[in-house]
Amino acid sequence: MKAEELDKKFDDGEDIIEYLDLSTLKRPELESEQVNINFPHWMVKELDKEANRLGIERQSLIKFWISERLDNLATR
Repeated sequence: MKAEELDKKFDDGEDIIEYLDLSTLKRPELESEQVNINFPHWMVKELDKEANRLGIERQSLIKFWISERLDNLATR
């Protein structure tokens, strides 16, 4: 299919998802990157207690808290 045909289908409100190759889809700045960090034992225990209280994993709690902090810094 030519680009013009795809553009017309899109502009006409047609669903074009079947024409896209989603295997190459990328979400800029949202790819995961592994980072290792060492915490003191007492801190890990406190993180686990809070994560358990909220019903989430430790990693999710840490990502959430860091995200909140970065958002606060960005809005200053």
